[in-house]
Amino acid sequence: MAFYSGGYMKSLTLVLALILMMLLALLTGSVSLGFSEIGKLLDGSLEPGLATILLDIRLPRVLLAVIVGAGIASAGAAIQGLFRNPLADPALIGVSAGAALFAALYVVFGSSAPVGMALSAFAGGVLTTWIVLMIGGRGTSISTMLLAGIAINAIALSGVGLLSYWSTDAQLRTISFWALGSLNGADWSSVFIALVIPFSTVAIMFQSQSLNVVTLGDEEAEHLGVSHQKLRQRVIVLAALSVGVGVALTGIVAFLGLVVPHLVRIMMGSNHKVVLPASALLGGLVLLLADTFSRTLLAPAELPVGIITALVGGPFFVLLLLREQRERVLV
Repeated sequence: MAFYSGGYMKSLTLVLALILMMLLALLTGSVSLGFSEIGKLLDGSLEPGLATILLDIRLPRVLLAVIVGAGIASAGAAIQGLFRNPLADPALIGVSAGAALFAALYVVFGSSAPVGMALSAFAGGVLTTWIVLMIGGRGTSISTMLLAGIAINAIALSGVGLLSYWSTDAQLRTISFWALGSLNGADWSSVFIALVIPFSTVAIMFQSQSLNVVTLGDEEAEHLGVSHQKLRQRVIVLAALSVGVGVALTGIVAFLGLVVPHLVRIMMGSNHKVVLPASALLGGLVLLLADTFSRTLLAPAELPVGIITALVGGPFFVLLLLREQRERVLV
């Protein structure tokens, strides 16, 4: 009972922190605003120029960051639980590399319409995930799925590298910027498309009990009525939907699906009934924070948000590895 009480309080803290960060992100930028502007916006007295900045530029970007961050982080937590591997990442199912490959194909051989590139990226993510499922489904062990994901990732990323040689300077810049992640093109149509992610995220949360059972082992799970193979298909499809839509809209955001679930487990334990929703909250908070830094750190220039998450996530990942090694030595 105390565990759930502690988890509830920490989750409430994450909710409050996320709301506060959303307000700060709305007010932060090249045009500094205050809380009074939000009050004027609500009563209709805010001047049109500032209202456009808040409603049409910053608010869609803030919402997109929260939705995509929540989807990627919760998908990462589910993938780690499914593979029983704390170092697993949504990229292992091929969705990110497939999206990158098809986005690069669209940039080099298609037009420059951003919606078309997003649809192409999503199609690539779904296709590569399907291939991983087909190959991995032939094996009885989870390692078959992991190896299939690694192989498909390598093939897709080599394809991106090959396309880079065929691209013009402008195309190469587009591919590079997209591959590093950016919310610069966020608008209300992007937010509308991203509303698919909360549905798949909630569906992933409904798998929390089964994920808890699977951590006991395949045989124990089967005895308790949980089919690892069916659960694997459900989780991977839902994770591919969340990550595929997110990557298609914002590009590849490094380390988010890997590091955030680790932070949640350190703070709240390993129960997936707590880990999955808390990862969604913290993922939205982290991506929103990273995006706010990316657009204000070198303003008016803008850094790709993936650079910020990689600069923070990379060292943290190394610390996690060292911590795990030290715990093994002590045991």
